[in-house]
Amino acid sequence: MMRILFVDDEQQILDGLRALLRPKRHEWETVYVSSGLEALDALARSHFDVIVSDMKMPGMDGATLLRHVQARHPGVVRIVLSGHAELESALRTVPVAHQFLLKPCDPKMLECVVQRACDLQRLINNEAIRRFVSGVQSLPPLPHIYVQMTQLLENENSGVTQIARVVEQDPAMCAKVLQLVNSSFIGLGRTISDVEQAISYLGLNLLKNLTLVVQVFNVRPLNEAHRLHVHRLQRHGLMVGGIARRLVADDQRLSDDAFMAGILHDIGKLVLLDHNPDLYDLVHQKARMSRRPVHDIEREALGVTHAEIGGFLLGIWGLPYPIVEAAANHHEPSRVHQPGVDVLMAVYAANYLAVEQEHALGVNDSIPAPWDHDYLAAAGVADRMESWREIAASQVGDSRSENWTEGQKDKAA
Repeated sequence: MMRILFVDDEQQILDGLRALLRPKRHEWETVYVSSGLEALDALARSHFDVIVSDMKMPGMDGATLLRHVQARHPGVVRIVLSGHAELESALRTVPVAHQFLLKPCDPKMLECVVQRACDLQRLINNEAIRRFVSGVQSLPPLPHIYVQMTQLLENENSGVTQIARVVEQDPAMCAKVLQLVNSSFIGLGRTISDVEQAISYLGLNLLKNLTLVVQVFNVRPLNEAHRLHVHRLQRHGLMVGGIARRLVADDQRLSDDAFMAGILHDIGKLVLLDHNPDLYDLVHQKARMSRRPVHDIEREALGVTHAEIGGFLLGIWGLPYPIVEAAANHHEPSRVHQPGVDVLMAVYAANYLAVEQEHALGVNDSIPAPWDHDYLAAAGVADRMESWREIAASQVGDSRSENWTEGQKDKAA
């Protein structure tokens, strides 16, 4: 039985949750406390799978509480429950919260969020992942400039000018910010040459995401073959991110997360390539020869796939739950509970469509798994595939004309 701890200083809210969740009493064991200190005491005395905390509480607020939970009980799924008025402050808890819910909370939505968060936690903390990670000398650290950016964004007194000064410390970052703001991804229709102005157009959340992407792919290759592998992963990630963003363009926050998740969805391959380049080459060679998807060969050879490794890394880096979930499940989206039009759906579809387009251009000879028609039908998007192919083709044309990466004509390994 799943054990869930609810924290809110308003007794009326706790009573409402208790009544709301009464039908789940045979599946969930729920405990209700009214302060952060009570919550930490309950966690010290007993195991919980999930904590759901209000943001604005006297003494210890929700963000502080969840930081303590993250440090002391990292296996507990952390969810913020906040009102619209506290949404901005809630979003500042991104590094310590897995998911967010708005008051008043629909019981079906709460059930879905809790179930998906727990499923993801189990997936990226399974024994096969732990065995693999224990054999890796060191996982990539969270890039320093991204940490600086996150700290600035968590400070409500930080402004665009301060953030621009951080970006300007890194010439590669400056170049990529200006390249993105002037690209078809943003579609301003005018040229921006000032970093501070570019940041104002991009928005701080997208800027932070872009910072991580630039730093992640700014690695020192061991040799020329290694460099080409990294380049191909970056090129494919940019393609997937651009397509994913367009598939959910009607929702700004969703499209920003989809863009980021698409770019980083194969980050597990970077870990594998850095950990054991010979095994990486062998897996890809076997996949080509047997005409089977790479992730199937990885599971046979390692007991785990690059998707789950990537989800694990993004999870310990503290990235938002939807991005971690999309990376971990982008080959097997039907593993999630109650699919819908979300970041995972966008990245799953965008990855498939990008591979199709890359095959047509002769720059990718990997074998994708067949479309999961049942998943697409359950998500309510099965009838959109042809229109999505047009979006993907358009994205490929824009990316090629803008030359986002080098070496467009190299063959993928």
